[in-house]
Amino acid sequence: MSGTEAKRRRPAWTLQTRLMVTVIGIVSAILVIVAVTMSAILGAVLEGRLDDQLRSAARFALATPPGGFEGPDVDAASILRASPQQPGFLLVIGSRLAPASGAYVEQNGSVTALTDTQLQDLADDLERRGPGPATVQIDGVGSYLVRGSAVENSVAVVGLPRTEVEQAIARMLTTIGLLTAGGLFVLAGATALVIRVGLRPLRAVADTATRVASMPMDHGAVSISERVPDEQADARTEIGQVGAALNTLLDHVDSSLHARQRNEERMRQFVADASHELRTPLASIRGYSELALRALRQAQGPVPSGGGQHPVFEGSESALERIQAQSIRMTRLVEDLLLLARLDEGQDLVYGSVDLTQLALEAVADARPAGPDHVWRVEVAEEPVVIAGDASRLHQVVANLLANARTHTPTGTEVTVTVFPEGKDAVLSVHDDGPGIDPALQPELFERFARADRSRARQTGGTGLGLSIAQAIVTAHHGTIEVDSKPGDTTFTLRLPARPHAPVPASPAATAAEPA
Repeated sequence: MSGTEAKRRRPAWTLQTRLMVTVIGIVSAILVIVAVTMSAILGAVLEGRLDDQLRSAARFALATPPGGFEGPDVDAASILRASPQQPGFLLVIGSRLAPASGAYVEQNGSVTALTDTQLQDLADDLERRGPGPATVQIDGVGSYLVRGSAVENSVAVVGLPRTEVEQAIARMLTTIGLLTAGGLFVLAGATALVIRVGLRPLRAVADTATRVASMPMDHGAVSISERVPDEQADARTEIGQVGAALNTLLDHVDSSLHARQRNEERMRQFVADASHELRTPLASIRGYSELALRALRQAQGPVPSGGGQHPVFEGSESALERIQAQSIRMTRLVEDLLLLARLDEGQDLVYGSVDLTQLALEAVADARPAGPDHVWRVEVAEEPVVIAGDASRLHQVVANLLANARTHTPTGTEVTVTVFPEGKDAVLSVHDDGPGIDPALQPELFERFARADRSRARQTGGTGLGLSIAQAIVTAHHGTIEVDSKPGDTTFTLRLPARPHAPVPASPAATAAEPA
């Protein structure tokens, strides 16, 4: 089994488990170190106190008895009986004239002599440890702190039991162990609770992400309504910031999906509209071509008496004229679609210096012959308004706006074109006092193939691409185009970024107001 497979099969620890193990492990290690240190300090203190007691007891017990320790009848037991000591006191004496003897005081005050084996073990132990106080273990008696000293021609060893020291250390370790276990239990519960509460926003984020991931988003209208609850998306906390970031991401994704759906619907509508617009001229071309073909076949017959043109040629000429007209119409539509595609890609613009004042005057001059029953006015500033742009495309925008005003307003409507600088922008507006634009149509007025007349009759307008082309051209110039319309007051406002320019002589035709 490879290391990667072993890692995959190994159960993964959750963040809560890792945090709890880490915290409890560190606290446990600290408590163990504290317990060992305190035990060592307490043991040293108690051992020092016991050594002081041993010194005091030794001075009293080793006071030289009559005749010293070398008498034949002098042994450790007789000395302890002659000078009573505290329970547990140990005395071992030895001299050249008498064998070594040892005894200790029982808890009831009686004196018990050490056996030869106990004395030999004690002697061996003291010989290994050397001079000074030492801790020894005497079989059947217990652990003792002993100290040896010379008394005249004899050697004496005195000792006190370490029972109290061991019991005190044991009680302290037991207490520390119980408190440590209880503290760790409380710590584990508190840590689990704090981590669970702290990770609740993260769980909410995970649950929300899981629900969103299970939603189908590959087709159709998709709306992501799932969000991390506000109380779990508090930006004041680190985990809350994750929830807030996920909500922001879901908002962006939701808006992007809505935009994608709108684009898909718009594309379907665009394809349907383009198909409709192309179908009509294609059907006309097909019909007239069949008519011309039929006429040509009939032309193979005899020419009527009296001379003149064969009737079928007159029908063929009319059919060919209609084919040409429909071909021109279809060509214009395809060119408009191609222009939109190029503008969407940032192409098809040739920048230069454009005088909006002169452009407005020329556009109105071109519109007058096409709309002699309208009143045309131009209002421009005394100084020319010059920008950087594509003159022919901007002229196309103004021409489209004027054509719309002429087409969709009744006879006698006054159309006013105004050009003026405003801050760092150049503004061109086209205003008319016609009946206005249907409010239901205004939101989609600049959409492609948008028309007030859904029947798309030729008498009520063109293909519906004029305003969309105008908006695409203005957007390519980093400008904006807006419409504000109500009955008797419709204004298209074109706003383009201006640029510093040198004074340009004003055209003689530029006046403050130029009525038709």
